[in-house]
Amino acid sequence: MIKKLPLSLVVVAKDEENAIERCLRSVPFADECLVVVDEKSSDKTADQAKALGAKVLIEKWRGFGPQKRWAVEQARNPWILSLDADEALSPELQNEISERFQSLKPNIGYSLPRRSFHLGRWIRFGGWYPDAQLRLFHRDHSQWLDAGIHERVEAPSVEVLRGDLLHWVFDDVSDQVRTNDRYSSLQAKALFEKGKRFSLWKLVTKPPVKFLETYLWKRGFLDGMAGFIISVSAAYSVFLKFAKLWELQRSQEKK
Repeated sequence: MIKKLPLSLVVVAKDEENAIERCLRSVPFADECLVVVDEKSSDKTADQAKALGAKVLIEKWRGFGPQKRWAVEQARNPWILSLDADEALSPELQNEISERFQSLKPNIGYSLPRRSFHLGRWIRFGGWYPDAQLRLFHRDHSQWLDAGIHERVEAPSVEVLRGDLLHWVFDDVSDQVRTNDRYSSLQAKALFEKGKRFSLWKLVTKPPVKFLETYLWKRGFLDGMAGFIISVSAAYSVFLKFAKLWELQRSQEKK
């Protein structure tokens, strides 16, 4: 029988019925599983989570950082493992956390190297690995920042564990395109709200530089065709960000 630890697994999810079981089952040692489902979810994420013994809360979307911060505040335990529904602990990381739990220090946040699966393979290059994510922490000392995008946990100090956090990042290329569209809108809005101005120079130069960075400098070419598609997608996402900043600025000027 698996020994339970005074640890809360906290997952924020929306329409993740195909992933939530894999995520929850990868943390069998947590004595609490808390799943916060976006109120606009339309699938069976909540029902599946409940069937697996998780406590489910339905909450309106607040933005990535604020939603995860709120979710952590609802947990029973001060030690938190915060995952996205499309993530899961590798067996190696499960064993590492279980074996080291009693020696974890509250004033340290524990970062997990994240390995992502896309286009039929685990991606190792292009800046995708190790994509360290601080997800294991004591909430009295560390917490999610209230950023609407590029959210992260702030901790007094950080230690990196060895086992991989597994991430099924996109369903397919179409999902990647939709995600790029959504995130580039959020990024453009964030720039606009900070008073950043559109630059034609950046629109023209930043996308090809991004491609060269991920495909050549960070050796995305070693991931084969998947690496090429990822690098082109990264460049296009940068293009969209600056194009949408231009659109927002133009809209304001018309008003």
